[in-house]
Amino acid sequence: MSGPVEPKDAACQDEVLAGIEVREGREAAVGGMRIARVLPTKGRRTVGAWCFTDLILPADAVDPDPMEVGPHPHIGLATVTWLLDGEAVHSDSLGTEQAIRPGQLSLMTAGHGIAHAELGAPAPLRGVQLWIAQPDATRHGAAAFEHHAELPRVDLDNAEATVLIGALGDAMSPARADTPLVGAEVTLRAGTTRVPTRCAFEYAVVPLDGTIKVGDHIVEHGWLALVPPDAASIPIDATADGARCMVLGGAPLGTPVLMWWNFVGRDRDEITAAWQSWRNHDDDRFGPVRSQLGRIDAPAPPWHRTG
Repeated sequence: MSGPVEPKDAACQDEVLAGIEVREGREAAVGGMRIARVLPTKGRRTVGAWCFTDLILPADAVDPDPMEVGPHPHIGLATVTWLLDGEAVHSDSLGTEQAIRPGQLSLMTAGHGIAHAELGAPAPLRGVQLWIAQPDATRHGAAAFEHHAELPRVDLDNAEATVLIGALGDAMSPARADTPLVGAEVTLRAGTTRVPTRCAFEYAVVPLDGTIKVGDHIVEHGWLALVPPDAASIPIDATADGARCMVLGGAPLGTPVLMWWNFVGRDRDEITAAWQSWRNHDDDRFGPVRSQLGRIDAPAPPWHRTG
């Protein structure tokens, strides 16, 4: 379910928000799945340390092919996998083989380098996958994987939230967080919910089921609402009970990131070195993955010149 990020995805610069703004996602196909990429988006590369969000959309076919994403590498990021329907198996170069089911969090930290593969069960799959850019203090460190079958919940004003990462209200996730941030699935009741915020955090709201309102703005499934850091709370309206959305937030990274394909770095040299390591089958950096799926070759970075 990971990436890849294309050059146009990573070419944007973050703009200062005057108020809540809405961005439409861009549909694509990854690993046999329909996805809507809502981050990076026009004028916004990151929300806190969150640097990538793909919604896995319902399949067009009644009996869709299973998701198949062969072994591929990552550096400088953590992947967050959160399913709404279906099941998938994560395999990685640490020797992990983990089934992922709805309501369970899988968090893979790449650090200096990791490789993994994902295989879906033969049933419709729906969910969201996100990347968190690692800070300088950890992005060159060791890779890691953790899975949490149980996560804390907190009652909000007219809603309930499951906290995947960070803290919301008086609930704190047990999952690793390298920077100050929050990621929560909020299940709304009909009417208005006000999600509490933290001072200086940037925020985004991603609908997971249908259409909601954020402030005065309609936000459809496959879209993203950006919330400025001075908001005292985030007002979210639903027309019926049970609508869900993802609330993402975090302190600004403070440093630009460069994203290309499945890599997050700070400059072209870092990305080029990772690409060369994967191309040269550098098992010291990425390691082998036990998978029935074929290894995914990395295209050359657009700035790389041969000959």
